[in-house]
Amino acid sequence: MPRSDLILLHAPHVYDFRKKTLLYGPVSDLVPATPVFEMYPFGLTSIADYLERAGHRVRIVNLAGRMLRDKNFDAEKFIKKLQAGVFGIDLHWLVHAHGAVEVARVVKKYHPQAKVVMGGFSASYFYKELLGYPEIDYVLRGDSTEEPLRQLLEIVKKGQSPEAVPNLAWKEDGGNIRENPFSHVPDDIGNIMIDHYDGIVRSVLRHRDLASIIPFKDWLRYPVTAVFTCRGCNHNCVICGGSNAAFRTFLNRDKTVFRSPQAIARDIKNIGRFSRGPVFILGDIRQQGDERANELLEILAREKIKSQLMLEVFNPPPTDFLQRLSRAAPKFCLEISPESHDPAIRRAAGKHYSNEEMEQMIADTLAVGCKRIDIFFMVGIPEQTPRSVMETVDYCQHLLERFKGDKRIALFIGPLAPFLDPGSLAFEQPQKYGYKVLLHTLEEHRQALLAPSWRYTINYETKWMDRHQIIDTTYEAILRLTRLKAKYGLISKKMAEIQEWRINTALELEKRIGEIWHSDNRQEELALLKTQVDKINALRANERDELELPVGPGKLRYLSSLWSLLRKRS
Repeated sequence: MPRSDLILLHAPHVYDFRKKTLLYGPVSDLVPATPVFEMYPFGLTSIADYLERAGHRVRIVNLAGRMLRDKNFDAEKFIKKLQAGVFGIDLHWLVHAHGAVEVARVVKKYHPQAKVVMGGFSASYFYKELLGYPEIDYVLRGDSTEEPLRQLLEIVKKGQSPEAVPNLAWKEDGGNIRENPFSHVPDDIGNIMIDHYDGIVRSVLRHRDLASIIPFKDWLRYPVTAVFTCRGCNHNCVICGGSNAAFRTFLNRDKTVFRSPQAIARDIKNIGRFSRGPVFILGDIRQQGDERANELLEILAREKIKSQLMLEVFNPPPTDFLQRLSRAAPKFCLEISPESHDPAIRRAAGKHYSNEEMEQMIADTLAVGCKRIDIFFMVGIPEQTPRSVMETVDYCQHLLERFKGDKRIALFIGPLAPFLDPGSLAFEQPQKYGYKVLLHTLEEHRQALLAPSWRYTINYETKWMDRHQIIDTTYEAILRLTRLKAKYGLISKKMAEIQEWRINTALELEKRIGEIWHSDNRQEELALLKTQVDKINALRANERDELELPVGPGKLRYLSSLWSLLRKRS
């Protein structure tokens, strides 16, 4: 394999997940990735683009995706063949706590002279504990590590001490941990994510390896892409590790920094050169202020963007915004997460709007011709009881009755799982918000991920529900909502039957795992359940089909993408 300056590796949630009996539950039913969480963070493409433009050879390898798609893929043999002076491993989402550290161990086993660096939100939070593992040399803290990583690569090449690299925590030869100043928190991100999608195409051509860079399992069939609008957040949702408070306290960012409307529009236009799939604009564009949001919409309207856009809003937007959005992106979809039907519970979670405001938004969104509006509710938030969760499902029926079963309304409910985010207000001040945190250290989370059921993995309970009530209530709520969707024709009867079988079978397995949990022959008995557990895990959740938008033939435009790249080179 050609040598790289840096190889970025994305690990599965549990390194040897293919060998273990792990009942995942509905922990990822509402995101594109599977419960292996094979979708790598967007920051990897930003880092690769930045460093390539600085003259470094960078490669992204989605180990989780390859292990998931090919049961014969040997990750250890693949890592052994790789050649690089530095290996970067993301620990952005805490769900990768086991896999990320284990991949670092494999890297050091075969490349003892190479340096291993970790980064991401969770790595920034647990940086001291990470450096306690002998396989990890460096941790880069913060939400913008492109420039510090460039400096680190230069230092490693020269064999110099990294004490001048900002945001870096590292180990000296004797094992002593050093912390450099956490000083690189840019308030201008105009020099990042400039050419990252073309960079992916270049990487595929250079290494002749499309399999290692596919973002998630079904991406070739459903090539949804994302565009980031900012780093940081203006809001303080209680359960979010990316809240304003979390950024200020643990990522040293005291204000949100935004990409320009021109940069966002450029990304959307570039995506259209290689994909006909939908584009998800991450982050409410109104966080930038009305003037900047309107400027973006004006650019999109002027450019006549053909891609179908999905936008998230953090609170109900006014009618005039929705009208402008419809003119700029006639096929748009909207997403909002009220979390609960109960405004009091919603406020306790950090969201401050009424049902009347939300229902007016739904009416306006449908009136201006949206293709779909996704509404997400959650189990496991403050002040929520099993009864209130079922009342949320009743509220879903109210919405379908009010809007006459409009099939453009997509309703979802899922658990806050597997982890309450470290850095979130609820994790840092659990008593204030009614939480009991069950796991505190990185190693505790690593071991919890090896539990045979998500029932024993989640790291929290609330004052109103223990972990067993959270799990059982989640299953019951999904089941009731599934029946409701079938009643109103939002899903087929066959889909509802499969979902019901999936949930009931999972509950039976949960019961059996609970009996085995205290057995002296736990591992042997769990091994006997593996075939049944794997069958349930592999069954596609209805929600995945409901979340997908029609793409049509010719999803990926390979020739167009290659031609665009050649034109830029010339």
